[in-house]
Amino acid sequence: MQLRLTLRANCSRLRSFPLPDHRPLLFVDSRTPGTGNPPSLELNGVQHRCCHSPPFSCSGTETAAETFHAAAIKKGSVQGVSVANYVLALYAKARNLGDAQKMFDALPERDVRAWTILLSAFARDGSWRMVLDLFRDMAIEGVCPNHFTLSSVLKCCSSLNELKLGKGVHGWIIRNQIHVDTVLANSVLDVYAKCGDINAVERLFDLMREKNTISWNVMIGAYLRGGNAEKSFDLFQSMPYKDVASWNTIIDGLMQNGSERRALELLYEMKVKGPVFNEVTFSIALVLASFLSLLEVGRQVHGIAIRLGVNSNEFIRTSLIDMYCKCGETEKASVVFNCWPLMFRSTKNCEIAYEDAYACSSLVSGFVKNGNYEDAFEIFSTMVRKCMKVDKCTITSIISACANVGILELGRKIHAYILKVGYYQDVHLSSSLIDMYSKCGSLDDASSVFEQSKDSNVVLWTSMIFSFALHGRGLLKEGHEHFMLMKDVYGIKPGIEHYACMVDLYGRKGLLNEAKEFIYSNGISDQIAIWKSFLSSCQLHNRVNMGKRVSEKLIQLNSCDQEPYVLLSNMYATDKKWEQAALVRNQMQKGGLKKHPGQSWIQVNGQVHAFIMGDYSHPQAAEVHSYLGKLIG
Repeated sequence: MQLRLTLRANCSRLRSFPLPDHRPLLFVDSRTPGTGNPPSLELNGVQHRCCHSPPFSCSGTETAAETFHAAAIKKGSVQGVSVANYVLALYAKARNLGDAQKMFDALPERDVRAWTILLSAFARDGSWRMVLDLFRDMAIEGVCPNHFTLSSVLKCCSSLNELKLGKGVHGWIIRNQIHVDTVLANSVLDVYAKCGDINAVERLFDLMREKNTISWNVMIGAYLRGGNAEKSFDLFQSMPYKDVASWNTIIDGLMQNGSERRALELLYEMKVKGPVFNEVTFSIALVLASFLSLLEVGRQVHGIAIRLGVNSNEFIRTSLIDMYCKCGETEKASVVFNCWPLMFRSTKNCEIAYEDAYACSSLVSGFVKNGNYEDAFEIFSTMVRKCMKVDKCTITSIISACANVGILELGRKIHAYILKVGYYQDVHLSSSLIDMYSKCGSLDDASSVFEQSKDSNVVLWTSMIFSFALHGRGLLKEGHEHFMLMKDVYGIKPGIEHYACMVDLYGRKGLLNEAKEFIYSNGISDQIAIWKSFLSSCQLHNRVNMGKRVSEKLIQLNSCDQEPYVLLSNMYATDKKWEQAALVRNQMQKGGLKKHPGQSWIQVNGQVHAFIMGDYSHPQAAEVHSYLGKLIG
């Protein structure tokens, strides 16, 4: 009796825990107490079917839970604690949280296992508001938490970055002399690690009598989050046993901390003497390959995936598409994409699977980055038509494609789509729209987007000033006013992009001497972007001698850029100085530089057609050239 009173008194202390305000979370706890064996019931085949139903988020498990529940009600056994908890666990495993909550609310007696089953289910679902609410209600009812409960709440603290609450739970564990096994110790360790209390993490790690690989991985992750790559690497090297998660943690952490080459060395070491790659390893390796622009490394990783027979894994395929796109191999990315066996699969909520949407987004961004606009438009149209969730980065990419191609009609449709899905207040999308409208010749639409934006920050000011420069009306006065407003009234310090816009404005107006004076008076004469803008103006007004001097300066600043050679050659050609133009082209070839072939696009009946100089692969090429011949006469 005395023990029961003491336990209830200890549990009542939970009420004093400082519960935080609820905030949305990203972390998902995947650990839930298992259902175990079903209680003894004379339910014939029902019990067998429930035991052998596939677990987690499949319709079979949900049906099994409902079937078992109905049979238990019919037999009158559902009032028993063990049977009720088993039914509750089945609903939780099926992720049918609505019915699980109803079942829990109807329980005549709720022991710690019932609380823990429901709390862990909400934790696994990422519903941290419910986790904290349940934990508080559990404390109010005087129910003492077990290890599963405490682990779930501690993971909630980690995800919320709630160090104060985590310390409260940790303190309660110490005061009540709860036996701390390795799993619970790791949960406590993770709270301090995720919340950035590195001193506490080190102290607790040193005090742990038994450490498993999770303990070491948490400690390594804590050092990496704190930016201490050396300590994390030393700790990794001293690990008695390294599992695949250990290798993934250190390789990804080193890459995030700017030590990409060391991360690559560890990846090779893992391949030789480490554990077999899992899907996370493949993803990290492919991100590393794309970050370092090492296409050959990406191909090797792809080869390993094929040899292991995991190349059909959706997660790995998506990473492969992203890697090939970022390395400029859009054709290879398309091959991987087109091999997708269940492309555009609908989920039970009639939405397209996340992996499909992410793969499409990667492909759209890759096509735009590599100038393959026609295919980018086609994939994007399919995404919208199939009701995929299109993220802001993908929309930004497709707006950029419209701007580069100059297709105003499609750009307006995408603007309408942005308004429809509720992205209209995003500053980066607004900036992209301003840029698109200005490049498509609709300065009024660009100004309208700027005026309707509530947050006129440096990005939008830059886009608007550039619009005045680009539009061709020679709106020097308006551009200069925006430049001065940004600097003097709004206190935004101009960057190189702003100065380049102003130089372009002066240049388009033909005021090249004023542009040069502006460059030197603002101390930006060593910036490549500035002189590129100035050189374009020299070409526009056929100032060959001045353009030659600027080209020479640009080549000194960056000899690997083909643009100065091309612009200077074009200026000589316009001035009919063919020998000088040929000489510049020869210099360009000797330097191993190539000019990208000219391209043009046209939209007809909603379909974008691309034409590349010297390319006759278009299916209607013969008709197009025949019609052009008639026009030329």
